Amino acid sequence: MAARSTPQLVETAEIAAEHGLTPARISALYLERETNGFPEIVGRRGRARQWDKNEVDKWFTQRRKAPRLQQYKPPTLHPDELLTGAQASRFLGYKNPQQVNTYLRDHPGYFPEPDVVEELGTPERPYRRPKWRVQTLLDWKDTRPGSGKRSVKRAAPALPDVPIDGDPDELLGASQAAALLGFKSLNSFSSSLGQGNLPLLKTVDAVSEKGGRRRWTRRRILEQAAQRKAK
Repeated sequence: MAARSTPQLVETAEIAAEHGLTPARISALYLERETNGFPEIVGRRGRARQWDKNEVDKWFTQRRKAPRLQQYKPPTLHPDELLTGAQASRFLGYKNPQQVNTYLRDHPGYFPEPDVVEELGTPERPYRRPKWRVQTLLDWKDTRPGSGKRSVKRAAPALPDVPIDGDPDELLGASQAAALLGFKSLNSFSSSLGQGNLPLLKTVDAVSEKGGRRRWTRRRILEQAAQRKAK
């Protein structure tokens, strides 16, 4: 009986170079594997994820053979209707009703912050239920990394002017963190955060009561900025 051959392993940058894409696009395809069938990782080399090259090549071949495959279209709902995480997952076409919650837990910054956070339960056992507006979900679906839809380009809102020498313990939001870190837009900051490129910001110093938005101290953000510069 012939010995089973060891699969050839490839990393994000190698896949991107071979298929004319960016590493960010490959990461986005992997995050969307619940709906697009992108292969699972089979190993790691340090922090780099590795895939079986044969499986990746097969996936791209099948993708090219069906270029006209109709994309999933969410059902028609009122733009201001609020959906829970499970409802949002189904609305976006995911088989797993916990997919949105998985994004929030494992890939901070990739999925939009909730529009409303309901405070539920009892004083002894409180819990929070985040909800998203339908329009928020549609906007994310159209502009998320790797979505393939680029017909409409919206100007990114300008980032605020944030002083470096302010109170080191002041809590700052995502747009302020993006400005201090030198990003050109909030989207590029969120994408980098979601890909794990800002490890110090995985720890959140506070969450706002209104909207459940994450906050970091100026000290932590500046430490992350120094770490980026040192690379």
